[in-house]
Amino acid sequence: MVAFGGNALLRAGQKGTFQEQLENVENTCAQLRHLVERGYDIVIGHGNGPQVGNVMLQHEGGRKEFGLPAMPMDFCGAETQGSIAYLIETGMEKVLKEAGIQRHVVSLVTRVEVGADDPAFGKPTKFVGPYYQEAPQDGATYKPDPRGLGWRKVVPSPKPVWISNIDIVEKLAREGNIVITVGGGGIPVVKTESGHRGVEAVIDKDLASALAAVTMKADEFYILTDVAKVYTNFRKPGEKAIDAMTVAEAKRYLAEGQFAEGSMAPKVRAGIMFVENGGAQCIITEAGALEDPSCGTRIIP
Repeated sequence: MVAFGGNALLRAGQKGTFQEQLENVENTCAQLRHLVERGYDIVIGHGNGPQVGNVMLQHEGGRKEFGLPAMPMDFCGAETQGSIAYLIETGMEKVLKEAGIQRHVVSLVTRVEVGADDPAFGKPTKFVGPYYQEAPQDGATYKPDPRGLGWRKVVPSPKPVWISNIDIVEKLAREGNIVITVGGGGIPVVKTESGHRGVEAVIDKDLASALAAVTMKADEFYILTDVAKVYTNFRKPGEKAIDAMTVAEAKRYLAEGQFAEGSMAPKVRAGIMFVENGGAQCIITEAGALEDPSCGTRIIP
C-alpha cells in the first residue's frame, strides 16, 4: 500500500493547473516504477486537500455568479477522487509503457464508513474551503483561520472503520493490477438502515490507507511525503534523522511532541496502526528515495 502525499499532486507556489498536476504525478509515478520492478503488487491512496479546496471555491463562485447550488463535502470528495485518479492512471500508464511493463491501472471511487457516534462530530477541527471576512450564517461551523486570513468552514475528521469494495481491490492487486482507492481518505459515509449516506467530514488519508493496508493484509505500507526521513527535533538544534523505530519508540516520540500535528504526527500514527495490526513495516519517505530499497524511516514491531 502506497499513500501519496499532497506534494505528489500539487507543490508550493503552483496554481494547480491540469498540466502542473499531471507533471507532478508523472514524476511520482516514475519513482513508483522502482517498486513495480522489484515485483511489488501496488495499491495507491492519495490526498486531495488542495483539490477539494479548489472545487469548493469553484462551487462558491458558481453559487454567487449564477445561482448554482454548491455541493456537499462528500460530493466534492467523490469529484476529486475521480479527477485525481484519472491523473494517476494517466501518469502511471505512461511510466509503465516507457519501461515496457505490462500492468493494468484500475481506479475505484471509494466510500469509507465512519461511526455516526464518532466524538469528532462534536469537535470539528478540519479547515476546508474559501475564506470569508465574516462567518456565513448557513448552519455550518466556522472558525478564524490560524494565519489570520479570515473565517473558514471547519468539519469533523472521524476515524475510518470500513472501506467499500476493499475485497475487490485486494483481488485486483493480487492479480498484478495497480489499483487506486481511498482517495483523499475516501468519501465519508455513515451506515443507515437503507445503506450509507454521505456526511460533511474529512477522513485522514493516511489512516484510511493504513486501514486498507491492514484489511488487505499488505506486507508493507509506504507513506510518501516531502522529506526523506522522519526526524526528532525537526529543524531545531539536535535534529536527528531516524532510520528505524519500534512501535514503542514511535509512541514515545509522539508523547514527547516530536512530530507536528497536521504534518508528521498523523503519518506516524497511521504507521503504528498498520504495524500493530500485523504489518511487517511502514516506510515514511519521499518518492525520490524509492530507488534505494533501504530508504526512509521504518516503523517496525
